[in-house]
Amino acid sequence: MPDKNKQNLIGKVISVKMNKTVNVEVVRTIAHPIYKKRIKKHKKFLSHVSEIVPKEGDVVRITATKPISKNKRWRVSEILQESKNLG
Repeated sequence: MPDKNKQNLIGKVISVKMNKTVNVEVVRTIAHPIYKKRIKKHKKFLSHVSEIVPKEGDVVRITATKPISKNKRWRVSEILQESKNLG
């Protein structure tokens, strides 16, 4: 369950090659400041994995936490959608 007082983001797992860490890409759409066209912004977050182990392509919710390592400040709180890998 997501924590009410912590920041939560929803993104797609793009890499599971590290131990207890996954790389999650969060996509958001914003309006261009001058032209007002909707554009996509991407950001990647390293997230800690403890008991929930997502696969590549899964949509997950990540929650802010205290720093775990140099670049890890997020943890996977739940898997929202399983990936549809055909192989």
